[in-house]
Amino acid sequence: MTTVAKVTQDGEGTSSPYALSHLDALESEAVHIFREVAGEFENPVILFSGGKDSILMLHLALKAFAPAAVPFALLHVDTGHNFPEVLQYRDRTVRQHGLRLHVALVQDYIDRGVLKERPDGTRNPLQTLPLTEKIQAEKFDAVFGGGRRDEEKARAKERVFSLRDEFSQWDPRRQRPELWNLYNGRHAPGEHVRVFPLSNWTELDVWQYIAREGIELPAIYYAHEREVFARNGMWLTPGEWGGPKDGESVEKRLVRYRTVGDMSCTGAVDSDADTIEKVIAEIAASRLTERGATRADDKMSEAAMEDRKREGYF
Repeated sequence: MTTVAKVTQDGEGTSSPYALSHLDALESEAVHIFREVAGEFENPVILFSGGKDSILMLHLALKAFAPAAVPFALLHVDTGHNFPEVLQYRDRTVRQHGLRLHVALVQDYIDRGVLKERPDGTRNPLQTLPLTEKIQAEKFDAVFGGGRRDEEKARAKERVFSLRDEFSQWDPRRQRPELWNLYNGRHAPGEHVRVFPLSNWTELDVWQYIAREGIELPAIYYAHEREVFARNGMWLTPGEWGGPKDGESVEKRLVRYRTVGDMSCTGAVDSDADTIEKVIAEIAASRLTERGATRADDKMSEAAMEDRKREGYF
């Protein structure tokens, strides 16, 4: 067993087999949350997009229930503008672990006339209705999300167990205290709970844990040559979603993605970090959150994320 240095009250270091590193402590907390949900809820589901945070969540769930199978299905709200590499990773992972995957398609709602394309081509804000209707249709009573408190101000207001009403809406005033790692999952019929096992992780923690565990990620998280064009201070990937426009020229650059979402609003960053060690060094030196640097949908207004969360988005 690996021992970790522990500091006593008088400042002297001691060695104890029971002291946890900060990554072990975060892992232990997340595993506890997964097991708590399994024991308290009837029909949980994990949001899984093939992005690094959802990949980490699945890895932790696999650990929490090994050697048994993960007792939850996966759910992906597919905007239709996803990066192909990420969808391939998603489908390969589902097959590898024999998981059940539910997919809610934004395109279906557009085809039915329920939702309309935005002028900017961005579909991220259109995910709320497919998500909430899928939750209601499948009667999911707990939904795991990969939100972290360091990402964005609205997400910093969340509890680990976040109550949603019968319309999937979020009211920060209804959030319950969570003292001593005691989580309150009580909810009325029609309500459900959003669960955030990565709440206390930072982007740096995520990458350090991925490095420690040897977790595979889609290649776009590492530096690679890609065709991009500039818009609103970000490098976006050309695609059928509406980019580039007149006057926006495509060029090849060495870039990587810090976060993955709809191609129309997820920007790449200039980077030569083609290994996990280089990525960790780059993040450690960064002063911008991943969403603040690369997500156009969060820049629509000061309260863009909070407004969407109140409507039912994560």
